[in-house]
Parts: sequence; structure tokens; C-alpha cells
Amino acid sequence: MSPEGSCLMNGMSAAATSEPILRTLAPSLRALAERLTKILESQRQFPLDVIQRAGLEGIVADLLRKAQDLSESEPLLIVMLMGGTGVGKSTLLNAFAGAEIASASPIRPTTRDPVVYLHEAIPIERLDPALRACRLQRHSRATLRQKVVVDTPDLDSTELANRDRLMAVMPVADIVLYVGSQEKYHDRLGWEIFRDQRQRRAFAFVLNKWDRCLHPGATGFRPDEDLLRDLQREGFLKPLLFRTSASRWLNRVDGQPPSDLPEGEQFAELVHWLELGLSHLEIEAVKARGVLQLLDDLDQQLARAMPPDLTMPAKHTASAWAEILREEAEDDAQVLVNALDPSQPEIERHFIRQGHEQFKGPTLWYLKLYHGVQDMGLSLTSWIPSISKSTNQRPTADQWDLARVTRDCIRIGRERSLDQRLLALGNRLLIEAQNQGFPLNVLNDSVAEVGKLDWPRRLEEAVREAFQRAEQVWVRPTGTRRWIQKLLVVLGNFLPMAVFFGGYLLVMYRFYIERTPPTMVDLFAPIFFFLLSLVLLQILIGTLLPIRWPTIRAEFRRQLRDHLEQVLRQVYLPIPPRLAETIQQERRQLEEVRAEAKKVRDWLQGREQATRVAALYGSEPDR
Repeated sequence: MSPEGSCLMNGMSAAATSEPILRTLAPSLRALAERLTKILESQRQFPLDVIQRAGLEGIVADLLRKAQDLSESEPLLIVMLMGGTGVGKSTLLNAFAGAEIASASPIRPTTRDPVVYLHEAIPIERLDPALRACRLQRHSRATLRQKVVVDTPDLDSTELANRDRLMAVMPVADIVLYVGSQEKYHDRLGWEIFRDQRQRRAFAFVLNKWDRCLHPGATGFRPDEDLLRDLQREGFLKPLLFRTSASRWLNRVDGQPPSDLPEGEQFAELVHWLELGLSHLEIEAVKARGVLQLLDDLDQQLARAMPPDLTMPAKHTASAWAEILREEAEDDAQVLVNALDPSQPEIERHFIRQGHEQFKGPTLWYLKLYHGVQDMGLSLTSWIPSISKSTNQRPTADQWDLARVTRDCIRIGRERSLDQRLLALGNRLLIEAQNQGFPLNVLNDSVAEVGKLDWPRRLEEAVREAFQRAEQVWVRPTGTRRWIQKLLVVLGNFLPMAVFFGGYLLVMYRFYIERTPPTMVDLFAPIFFFLLSLVLLQILIGTLLPIRWPTIRAEFRRQLRDHLEQVLRQVYLPIPPRLAETIQQERRQLEEVRAEAKKVRDWLQGREQATRVAALYGSEPDR
């Protein structure tokens, strides 16, 4: 036996702990599989890519497979032969079985369906579904009661279906017996599969056709030496390597060892290792070590699938978005205000009417009469075609309809690029988010959903709200304008009546006290001065409190800008922090699974059985 095999056999003689490690592991593995399944089935804000999802789904399948396997009182050890075309895998299995159970032929590829060599007492239900469909070969060897040997199709077969069959049974394997020959012991495809699977499975190596590797007088490294060097670079410091000439053992007579075996041939050691070296203790050790490898793989897969922490990018993105939204509100407000310019006369009359509502008595009646006559004049002009066509006839104040004015404003604004601006806004925000380090694949859907909102309705609400606020500012102003308005309201409510009654009191005084009979001028003078005071008050109101669209426009634009900015901030700014918090919860889910897997791994690592088959596992190589 080789030194590597002797070291392994010596290590296998240690006593096992009495605790039923494997059956204790099964519930933990099922729990991990269930948590992973829930994560995979949930709708995630930070989606897993195809490779990450496939990797985690494979882990779930392996966890469930392991849990089912470990639940048995006597778990089965699956030893799978893997190798390229013509290396002698089938011949090796036939020699091991002592009969032609697997097809061996110079025609390549020979093995098309996996051959499963198992004990007659093993019910088919205990086999993994991937093995049940294979060709089963039963035996009665007691030393192989817990072991199943699988011969697989050639990994480098030109028939892709054969390679698919190989990869279908690969997840079932506990130990992969990598079979090579002097021509094929380090071919590219086989080495890639080995590197991909070595973190999940135990590996032992067979260099078959050993008799062809010994050439007296040859210089350079022998195939086995070269293979050992490659394995050491992969982290296998003491790999388990058997040098065999399977064809000679297959043709032996009466079960006796061949007499012409080359020096160093180890087929007998390989058989001894499979039958006796892999005892119940070592089977449990391989199973436990396989779980460790699986948990390591799970940790790596979860680390790769871990979403980034977007707390700070979300904060920076929201801050940058706030400036963009302020600029957008400014520009959109300008577009909408420009769209209101055709409604200037109507808006002015409405605001004037609202401002005059604060007056009482004769002043209010006079102002209403004045505007009524003005509206009547506008109505009469509509009967004259030449005048009505030459003037931009608008509805009168009595016909004021804020909803209609607002709809006209939005319609004109949308015709003047408002829709295009709102569409471009989403793209601007996405570009800025990317500059701040926020992934676009996370934001795209949420920003697109905001773009599908009923923006015309929201814009109408903004315009109506801006009208109401601007109206309050002009009808109930603050500061100096407020005091001027109060003074004019006081004068308007008392001055005309004071002039009217004061004039007639003066006439009565002169008649009763001075005995001067009143003239017609004296009788009509108070009425004249009464009307004159109303006219003068109207002039003062128009001069000191002018209500013109150019002045109203600035206030309306400011109110509209503030309201639009508020609306835009309400729908856009919560998106980055909300998504960041959702993704943070997804991170915590994966971190919790990692923590649970680490607990299982730490518990398992502390058991002695996991160290008894160290030669089958290499450490992580330096890349």
C-alpha cells in the first residue's frame, strides 16, 4: 500500500464519539433548506441573477438529499467513477466486481448509461431518484453492504447527452474516484469538473493502465508524479492515489492475483480501501465532511448573493434628487403659467371680483354695477361678428369656472412638452442615482411606476391649489399691502355714505339755521359727490391695489412651483430609502441563514469524525 494510503488507514482506527452525529444533522439541514426555499420563492427587491439562483437551488437540493440520506441508521456511501474516454473506468469496475457488469470496448464512448453496483439488500427506494433510472447490478458482498459504486459515462464524450447523464448523478456522489490513464490524467474538461466539485465532494484518484507508465530509461516525471504535483497545487497535500492495471486483474484465473503485475501496482489496495478501509466510521466521517463542504459552499453562494448595503447611496441619491426635483418644479411651473396667459382677462376679472367682496354697502353695489355693465358690454359685442372676431372674447366673471381654466391650462401645457419633461425626469433621476452608486436594476421598476401615475390629475390639483393660495395672498394680503387694503376698505365702506349724508345735513343746516332755501344744485350736489367718491375710490383701489395678470402671475408661479415640488418630492424621494430598507431586510435574511449554517458547521467541525478522511479533501489552493 502507498504511504498515503497507510497514513489514511492509521487515522481511520481512532474511536468514534457515541453521539449520533449524522441523524442529528438531518433536521438542521432540512431547516436550512426550508429557509433557503422561502427566500428563493419570495419576490425580492434585489433580484438574484441566473447563476446565483441556480447555485442556491442546487444547494437546496443537496441539503434535502443529505438530510434524507443522513436520516437512515445506516447511510449509503456513493462512490462514483469519473474519467475521460478510454481510461478504463468500466474495466476497473468489472475487475472490482469480478464480472463483466459494465460494457468495456475499444468503441468510444462505451458507457452511455450509468451502471450502479449495489448490494442486493438495498431497496431501490433508498437510492436517490437520479440513480433509480440507471442500470442496476446487484451483488451479495457483505463488505460492500453500505456502499454503492457508480460507473458514469465519459466526461469528454462527444455525445452531449452522456455528459448530461454524468452531471445528473454527480450531486449524489459522496466520493468521486477520478480515473485517469497515462494519456488522460489531467485533461482540461475533467480538471474543470474536478475544480468545480472538489469543494462539495471527497476525491480519491486512480491512475489506471499503470503498466504503460513504466518505461525503463525514461527521463522526466512519470504520470503519477506529475499528477501528484498538480494535486498539491490544488491543495491536496497527501492525496489518495492508487496505481492500477485493471485489465490484468479482470483477466485473472481462479481469482488469484495476476503474476505479471508491474512494480507499484495497487489494485488490491484499492479494493481493500473500498471494502474495509471505508468502514462505518469512515462512511460517517465522509458524510459529515461532505456536509461541511456543502455548508462552506452554501456560505460562499450566500456571500455572492448578498445584496449591497445601500443606506448611504440611498441618502446621497435622495439629496441629489431633491435638487433635480426643485429645478423640475421650477420649469414645469413656468410651462403651466405660460399656458394660462390666454386666460389673462378672465383671471384678472375673477381676482378683482374676489377682492371687491370685502367692501360693503354702496361701494360694493357700485363695483358690482360697474362690472355688470362691463360684462353686459362684452356680451353685446359677441352679437357683432366683426367685433367678436377681433377681440379675444373670454367668459365673464359670473361664468368663472376654475375646473375649466385648469383643464385648459393642463391641455396646453401637455401640448407644450410637459409630458416629455415628466418622462425625461425619470431618466434624469436614474442617471443621477447611478452616479451616487445606487443600482439601476433596483430603481428601474419603482421609477417607472411613478411615471405611470395619473399626472394630468395631479397637475390639475396643483394648479387649483396654486390658484386658491394666490387668491388668498391677493385678497387677504400681508405687510404694507394689507394696511393699504384695510384703509381702502374703511374708506369704501364709510366715505360715500358720509359724503351723501353730510351733503344733505349741510343743506338742512343752511335751510333751518341760515334760512337759505336750497337750490337744485344744492339738492343734487350730495348725490354728485357721493358718486364722485365712489369713482375716486375705484380709481384708488385700481392704483394702490392693482390686480393685473403680470403681478398675479409671479405669485401664482411661486405657489405652483412650491406645490409641484412638494408633489414630486412626495412620490420620488421616498423611493431610494424605501428600497434600501427593503434590501437591508433581504440582507438580514441571508445573513441569518449564514449564521444558522455557521452554527451547524461549528458544531460539526468540533467532532473528531470529520478529521479521519482528511486525505480525501484538499485545502483551498492559492490562486
